Amino acid sequence: MTEPTLHTEHTCRLARPALDEIHAFLDSAFEGGFSEEDWDHTLGGLHACVRDGSGLLAHGSVVQRRVVHAGRSRRIGYVEGVAVRADRRREGLGGQVMAALEEVVDGAYAFGALSASAAGAALYTGRGWTVWPGRIAVQGSHGVERLPEEEGSTYVQGVAGAVVPSDGTAARTLVFDWRDGDVL
Repeated sequence: MTEPTLHTEHTCRLARPALDEIHAFLDSAFEGGFSEEDWDHTLGGLHACVRDGSGLLAHGSVVQRRVVHAGRSRRIGYVEGVAVRADRRREGLGGQVMAALEEVVDGAYAFGALSASAAGAALYTGRGWTVWPGRIAVQGSHGVERLPEEEGSTYVQGVAGAVVPSDGTAARTLVFDWRDGDVL
């Protein structure tokens, strides 16, 4: 068996067969719970894939989103579609994917954000991601709409100087841009 290798590529550089493979992989990894909107959210940024001779072992992508905080719009890196093949979990493959995505977030964006399931949270907290301590909202068709169901499962990384004021007194709401399907 060949050693797993990490490869990063922007969506625009992935051929249709590679995109189809990633899509099928994510649908399988999320046990059919990966919607067409989820797939759309995964596209348009940088993909990190770990492969070996047996095929795709792990995937994640980081895409650009806009978040408003304390009256300022910020360009952030939003992590999407992180999954590891079921028979290869707990081998550090998710960490390899996240390291590649975090490099992009650190080098290109004000900070990083993601929405984590209870099962996936340990990967992120172990890498220094923290639950956003304030409110989560979206700029919807009728203005800003609070998303209390996303509070406690939205994680951020690299925000110390970017959005959290040193005195801690400013509003602690992140207002994400609208998108179809699950907003976060």
